Amino acid sequence: MAADPFRVMVRKEIADHVRSWRFIILVILIAMTCLGSLYTAVGQMAKATKADDPEGAFFFLKLFTLTDGSLPSFTVFISFLGPLLGISLGFDAINSEQNRGTLSRLMAQPIPRDYVINAKFTAALIVIAVMLFALGFLVMGLGLIRVGVLPTAEEFMRVICFLLVSVCYVAFWLNLSIFFSIRFRQPATSALASMAAWLFFTVFYQLIVNVIARVAAPSATSNPLQILKYEAFVANLLRLVPSQLFSEATTTLLMPSVRSLGPLSIEQVYGSIPAPLPLDQSLLIVWPQLTGLIAATVVCFALSYASFMRREVRSR
Repeated sequence: MAADPFRVMVRKEIADHVRSWRFIILVILIAMTCLGSLYTAVGQMAKATKADDPEGAFFFLKLFTLTDGSLPSFTVFISFLGPLLGISLGFDAINSEQNRGTLSRLMAQPIPRDYVINAKFTAALIVIAVMLFALGFLVMGLGLIRVGVLPTAEEFMRVICFLLVSVCYVAFWLNLSIFFSIRFRQPATSALASMAAWLFFTVFYQLIVNVIARVAAPSATSNPLQILKYEAFVANLLRLVPSQLFSEATTTLLMPSVRSLGPLSIEQVYGSIPAPLPLDQSLLIVWPQLTGLIAATVVCFALSYASFMRREVRSR
């Protein structure tokens, strides 16, 4: 019985990714930085046992969020280095094969055209998911050995949700880099375009929002309703960036004491009980962020898919 061509293409792409030196170097870099963040988190675990800590029952989650200031936390490292992983796996997905002439030979085979773009995305997504889950379980395993505290079922599910959100976040940058690899013939150009987009969303967009916020800031005589609208306006501007959506989602999932992601009035705060939220309530809070992140990923993939299906694949 003949093998499914799509599965064969996916296995081939996975093997190419895993055996490439750039992937190996990036894996070593991310693993070292994440282990460094784990070391600093373990050193700060004593502060997590305070009696007045509202998250004392979620001691294990602090492995992913605690830091002593010398190194960022595990979540910050994923937010910063995750896009580099996605970009490295997708910036030359199409144009490199076209420049080598292998894409035209592949398309000459009796396989559907969309198998190519779907196989490249699926293979890269599998590699990303395996790598992030391996790092997450590595942190949990080493934390368990070092601290000796077993995670509860809710803590484990919160970590799983965090890793799933991380995969979706990296998938956005993967799809964006694949789109640039389709639009630009040279891999160097697509890599620069992907890095430029990453730098814009990471650095420059924050500066633009700060300028807009300064111009639109309410006066000292403004009423509380105007101030709340202003704070909500600035927060919504920041949420146009995938990194902000990822940060808010992971913060809420890994810190059960977070009860809101926006400004609240006194009427909304009055009567609330300062206790950690259950997982389902945390998911309800971050559902808009998760929806926005998934939508951005789907839009990037749709653009890549449509561009590839209309692209001339003959080598020149």
